Order: sequence, then structure tokens, then C-alpha cells
Amino acid sequence: MIVDVHTHTPTHRETVPPQEVVVNAVWRPDRPVRATVTWSDYVEAMAPVDRAIVFAIAYGPELLAAPAGERGRGPAGNVNDRTAELVRSQPHKLIGFLSVDPLAAGALEEIDRGVHELKLRGVKLGPNYQNFDPLCPEARAVYARAQALGLPILFHQGTSPIRHAPLRFAHPIVMDEIAMAYPELRVVMAHMGHPWQADTIVVIRKHPHVFADVSALFYRPWSYYHAMRLATEWGVLHKLLLGSDYPITTPQETIDHLRKVNDLPGVTGLPPVPQDALEAIIHRDSLALLGLSG
Repeated sequence: MIVDVHTHTPTHRETVPPQEVVVNAVWRPDRPVRATVTWSDYVEAMAPVDRAIVFAIAYGPELLAAPAGERGRGPAGNVNDRTAELVRSQPHKLIGFLSVDPLAAGALEEIDRGVHELKLRGVKLGPNYQNFDPLCPEARAVYARAQALGLPILFHQGTSPIRHAPLRFAHPIVMDEIAMAYPELRVVMAHMGHPWQADTIVVIRKHPHVFADVSALFYRPWSYYHAMRLATEWGVLHKLLLGSDYPITTPQETIDHLRKVNDLPGVTGLPPVPQDALEAIIHRDSLALLGLSG
């Protein structure tokens, strides 16, 4: 089974009107990204995978006030309803995660609604994008509710080009304290916390229920190779999950580049990342690890 643990809900169900098209040139260094995509775009991109986790982000006030091009994720609104609608269209393939702003009134009630009414099965948080301290009391209340309900949380981790997104709120070392306080909470640290992959590695090594995904990394080849070699040396390749970060990348791009992480142009003599371990990431049963098999 191939599972993509990191995809974003399409911005539009049908054709994107010309005036709403957003193309972002800063999300990846090798090519611009069309951030406004349709359901059919999403379905086509997900063809190589058996299951996919999909979510949107409940933006904080600062990013909601920013232009759609800076957000890179289309119009605001009830992101959980939009995700649930997409999941209902492909219930045997898609698993929906809800998102809440921990600082907003009714965040815990929205978690309950997302689980019981919308049938969403995990949580997506981006502390930098939502502008909340991940160790604040309101965030801790969200973690406690998620742990009680058996909901895994996928955190955005690491850098972002978004000007209004504080980087310190997405530094991976903070996950260590969260994992200590909520030991049964399943956590996925997105993007291996780039560029702080070493910090991510020591956190996932320490905590049995904390994992990292490999999304949005391959287009910086040296950084990618270095992170995977560090993961090899620290013995945590088994804690890495396949994720694409669609629409910024696709599952097929991610799989193809994972298989050739050792192919650094013009560089020889470096120790490889074991090829069988790379293949294991592609076929890992991430749903079982996150308690989502049922």
C-alpha cells in the first residue's frame, strides 16, 4: 500500500475562474506552483497512491487578511466542510483531517463537530501560519482533546516564505515538549522540519508515536540527501512517512525523487542511503502507525 500523508484540499471544486488563479513562485526553487487547483486536478495527481490524507488550514487572522497569493491556498471559509465534502466523494481512498485555530472561540467544539458530524479523523495545525505559540494553554487543550479522541496531528514544521508566519512557532524542537506532555498523541512533523532536519531526527528518535514526513524536500537535492543520511546514521528511517504536500509537489514526483536521493550530480564517494529503506518509506503502512487503519 502507498499512502500520501500530506495533501491539501483543492481550492475549487470545478474550473478555477481566470481572476482567481494563483501561481506562486516562492514555494519551490525549481518551478512556479499553481496553488489554485480543482477536484479533478487532485484526483489525477493522487492516481499513484492507494490512500491519501487530505486537509486544509484554518488560518489565523493575520493570514486571512493577507492576499490569497501570499496564503497560497485559495479563499477562506469553513475549511473542514470543504475537506469533508471532498472525502465523501472518494471515501475508500481519502482520509480527511480537520483544522482549528486554537486561539479562536469554539475550537474544541469544532474538533468535536469535525469528528462526529463530518467524520474527519485527524488534525492539521500550522502554528506559524495560525500565529499561535504551540506551547500555549489553548494549544495544549487541542492536543489533549486530540489525544482523548485518538486523533493524530500533523504539524507544519520548519521554514516558510510567508512573511506573516513566525518561524519560531514551527521549530521542530518544540515537538519534544509536546510529545512528553501527551505521550499517546500520534504526531507527524511535516517536511522533516526543514531546514532543521537534525532537530526533527532527534525528536522522532526519542518518542515512539512521533513521525516525520518527507514532503517538499526533494527539490533541494543536497539538503535532501544530507537529511536522509542523518536519518540513516541516527537509525530513524523507519520513522519517516511518505508525503507530497500536493499541490506544491505530486506523489509521483515525491516517489521518483525518493528513489534517486543518492543521485547527486557531480558528487562521488559519499555513503548512500540504503535503497531498501527508501523503498520501505514508499510502501510504509502509515495508517497503522497513526492509528487510522480501521
